[in-house]
Amino acid sequence: MSGLPEQDVAQVRTWCDRRVPEAVRDQVRVECEQAPGHLTIVERRPPRRGNTEAAWMSLPVAQLRYTATTGTWALYYRDRNLRFHRYDHAPPSAAVSLLLDEISRDPTGIFWG
Repeated sequence: MSGLPEQDVAQVRTWCDRRVPEAVRDQVRVECEQAPGHLTIVERRPPRRGNTEAAWMSLPVAQLRYTATTGTWALYYRDRNLRFHRYDHAPPSAAVSLLLDEISRDPTGIFWG
């Protein structure tokens, strides 16, 4: 049990599933990795040609951290060293959908480049 609201986790997973059309999911996927206290949104790509045994490559896009005492989510971006930092352009929110909207819009280009 991760202590995360199940409804919010389901919403993030659905959002990830809808990011990439089914027709190209053999080339790229957006998925959600769940851990105690947070969700990490990752972009996955298949291994290089000829290496069918290797796992898909994974690159973190964003992290949503949950604070149970306040019931809010905070949005984090990753830097070039794969470290996460608080994203200041969206305040913590009880509605995870608002933070997903910010990732989708990506007004600073920090999530999707």
